[in-house]
Amino acid sequence: MSATAQLAQVKPRPGIRRRVGVGVIGFGWLGQAHSRSLMRIPTLFADREYDPVLVACADPLPERIEQAIGTFGFRHGSADWRTVIDDPGVDAVFVAAPNMLHVEVVEAAAAAGKAVFCEKPVGGRPTDVVRAAAAVREAKVTGGVGYNYRWAPLVQYARSLIAAGQLGAITNYRGRFFSMYGADPLGVNSWRFRLEQGGYGASSDLLSHAIDLAQMLIGPITSVVGTVETFIHERPEPVAGSSHYGRGTARDPRGPVTNEDYAAALVRFACGARGAFEASRTLVGPESQMAFDVYGTAGALAWNLERLNELRLYRAGSDPAVGYTTVLGGDRFPHHGAFVPGSGNPIGFEDLIAIEDHEFCRSVAAGREHEPGFEQALACAEVQDALLRSAQSGRWEDVVPLEPAPQ
Repeated sequence: MSATAQLAQVKPRPGIRRRVGVGVIGFGWLGQAHSRSLMRIPTLFADREYDPVLVACADPLPERIEQAIGTFGFRHGSADWRTVIDDPGVDAVFVAAPNMLHVEVVEAAAAAGKAVFCEKPVGGRPTDVVRAAAAVREAKVTGGVGYNYRWAPLVQYARSLIAAGQLGAITNYRGRFFSMYGADPLGVNSWRFRLEQGGYGASSDLLSHAIDLAQMLIGPITSVVGTVETFIHERPEPVAGSSHYGRGTARDPRGPVTNEDYAAALVRFACGARGAFEASRTLVGPESQMAFDVYGTAGALAWNLERLNELRLYRAGSDPAVGYTTVLGGDRFPHHGAFVPGSGNPIGFEDLIAIEDHEFCRSVAAGREHEPGFEQALACAEVQDALLRSAQSGRWEDVVPLEPAPQ
């Protein structure tokens, strides 16, 4: 039988997939990463329950709209993000706009009955996250938040080991996110460095990832003692058209940095474990060290985004020479095989975005709640709120529920 005849005998899988029309608001790096991932999904996940369709895109830059339509295949685009939400063909809205727009867009999407996925931080301040979570909860729509490191296959494996008691009782946790995106003192004073525009700094942008992973792996954090600091107090003012990661010169006018470069905390978990957290955007050396270490009575494990496809695992035993073992990623772990077969063959950062988008669209197609969603973002914001209170008081502060402000 010829290869053509063999192909002709291949039949599609039975079942009807739900169409999920997608709108993307903000077509910078992450907006494009989500769009690429949604385009890839049919080639990666044959057993999916849905088909994503790129419908509408919004961005203030005309060249990005041209790219969205001409290169990515969106049906139409606009500078006005409201047109995405108003489009009857859009079922799910992906919010990848600057932080200060997140809450308004999430509220509008939820009010329109759309599923909504929001990049983190959901809001620059804990009160913003409260508003967004309340909007999604009251509208009873499917909501997702971009804590994408949860979806690393080896992070999922670590979760399963902890849940199965393979490390024994957990006693200690260390979480950190060190990034150098703000280490250059000539980096422009964009909205990312202004409390009045983007909200808080490292405690929102970076630490939220570390807190989310800790609460997924270990459970709720109940009390915090923390500190924050700004190490680069002034930066060159941006000029028209400069990127929010742009660089100025030593001659440029300078403006004050009004949010924090660094945040750290000691914490107590509800399970009795103790933890330590740090996040910095100005630390020199680590380039994208989103990492955690978990210690239990029967073992330990560690993972670092900079070595995405490796997990360090220690199992206690009677052998005095026992030590950490490096577990390499492979198709025996969740979703890894969708990208590459075998063991030791690596996946990359945007593959995590594809897994994240696949899982969110599955929830949308099923009409169910999604995790991580806005309730998980709210849990992170409650820890952040306790940390910020502690930085002011100098004392341990309890993590307490945050409620929407009365109307």
